[in-house]
Amino acid sequence: MRQFIRKNIWAVAPVVFVLVALVLLGSPLSSSKVQETPAEDDNLIVVGVAQVGSESVWRSAHTQSIQDAFTRENGYMLIFDNARQKQANQIKAIRSFISQQVDYIVLSPIEESGWDTVLQEAKDAGIPVILIDRKVSVDDDSLYASWVGSDFVCEGQDAGYWLEDYMKKQGREDDEVNIVVLKGTKGASATIGRTRGFNEVAKVQRNWNILQQGLYFLIFVIILQQVDGEFTTAKGKEEMARLLDQYEDIDVVVSQNDDMTFGALEAIREAGKTAGVNGDITVISFDAVDAGVELVRNGEINIDVQCNPDQGKYVEQIIQDMEAGKEIEKAYYVPERVYTQENVGEEENVTEGISG
Repeated sequence: MRQFIRKNIWAVAPVVFVLVALVLLGSPLSSSKVQETPAEDDNLIVVGVAQVGSESVWRSAHTQSIQDAFTRENGYMLIFDNARQKQANQIKAIRSFISQQVDYIVLSPIEESGWDTVLQEAKDAGIPVILIDRKVSVDDDSLYASWVGSDFVCEGQDAGYWLEDYMKKQGREDDEVNIVVLKGTKGASATIGRTRGFNEVAKVQRNWNILQQGLYFLIFVIILQQVDGEFTTAKGKEEMARLLDQYEDIDVVVSQNDDMTFGALEAIREAGKTAGVNGDITVISFDAVDAGVELVRNGEINIDVQCNPDQGKYVEQIIQDMEAGKEIEKAYYVPERVYTQENVGEEENVTEGISG
C-alpha cells in the first residue's frame, strides 16, 4: 500500500503544479482549497477496520480504543467502516480494503460463520487479517493472523459461579429460583461464549434446569428461560417486559450486556418491581461500562462481569511485532475483572498485558 501511495503522489504532481501556478497568477480557482497528500503518508502503515456497528455504549468505547491506537501520530492511516450490524456490509468493506491494498485488515465479525471466502481473498492478496473482540469459524485458521479479545466462556462461568455462591450465602440453594436470560445477537461470539459458560455451571447444579425459549416447567426447582435481546436497550426492555408479563415470579435476570440491562431495569420499574441488592429481582450483567459499574455501586445491579473494550492498543502492538518480524500468538486475551458492590471501589487488580 505504501508503494501504491508513492505512485499516486507522482501521478498527481503535474496537476498540483498547475493548480499552484494558477493560484499564484490570481486565477478564479484560487478560492478553492487544494489538499495535497502529506509527504509522510508514504511511510504510514495503512489499516482497514471493519467494525460491527455502534449498537451499544461498549461498542462505542471499543471503536474509540481503535481510533486512539491507529493515529497518524502513531504512524498509521486508518480506514474505518461501520457495518451497521450487517455481515454483508463487512464483507463489502473487506473487499474494498483489499482493492485499496491496505497493509492490515482488522475485523470484528458480526457473526462467527460465513467468512471463508472473503478471508481467503485477503490471504491471496497477502494482507494479514487480525480479529478483534469476536471470533470466526473457518475451516482454515491460517486465514487470519491473530485474535484479540475477551474470554467469553470464562465470563459466563464467572456469572454462574457467582450466582451459585450467592444462593448459598442467602441460604436459598434449595429454594425454587426462576431465572431468565437476555441473550445477545444470535451467532455472535459473546452470545455463544457467555451462554456456553453459564450453561456449563448450570448443568452441574442439582436443581438447575435450562429451558429452551418458550418452555416453562414447574416441576424443576430452578427455572430458566433464554430469549434474544440483540444487545440493545430497546430490545432488552421489550423482552424483559414480555417476560414479566408472562411469569409472575422472576427471581434472577442474566443480561448478556449492559445496554440490555438498562432496558430490563426500566421494564422492571414500570412493572412495579425492584431490582438489585435489596430488590425483588437479582440482576447479573456483562460489559461493565461506566454507567453499569455505577449501577453496581448503587445496588441496582448485583454483579457486572467486565468485557474490556480497550483492545485497540493490543492490536496495534501485534502489528508492530509483525512489522518487526516477531512471532505472534494465535490468540490473546485482554485483562478483565468482576464488579460487585463489595469491590467496586477497590483499585484494579488486573495487569496491562494480554495473555496468549
